[in-house]
Amino acid sequence: MNLEEGKLKFIETWGNLAGSWGVTKTMAQIHALLLISTKPLCTDQVIAELDISRGNANMNLRELIDWELVSRIAIDGDRKEYFEAEKDIWEVFRKIAVQRKKRELEPVVIALDELANVEAGCHESDAFCKMVKDLKLISCRADAVLEQITKKESSWLVNGLVRLTK
Repeated sequence: MNLEEGKLKFIETWGNLAGSWGVTKTMAQIHALLLISTKPLCTDQVIAELDISRGNANMNLRELIDWELVSRIAIDGDRKEYFEAEKDIWEVFRKIAVQRKKRELEPVVIALDELANVEAGCHESDAFCKMVKDLKLISCRADAVLEQITKKESSWLVNGLVRLTK
């Protein structure tokens, strides 16, 4: 496989993983393109590389900036906006975890808090309340784990995984 084939395969694979972290395929493909690019790219270059519309490119670049996975870069003497992806993979993982926690887990915990107020009193309501309580416990534990992971340095995770494999 040559470099161009490898790049295309990486972009395709990263795009296919998009559903796993709650974003569109195009957003993930733009992120992949910027991850493997050795220099910042302008919107026109992103459009040309991925054969997408300007509106799609602009919308997804803004979203990647919101996720803090991509930064705007100014190049002296050029009026175009350029974009560059965070290259530290631990930081990429951490930022994705932070966003997923904020967008997915925290709303579930809030909803479960509201559901915990269902009046008990019969077999069905008792079973419902128990299920909500169990789900909230698991959600809060997952939230705590993600909170710890996102605050730690990459060496913490690597050292922990090495200890597990011994």
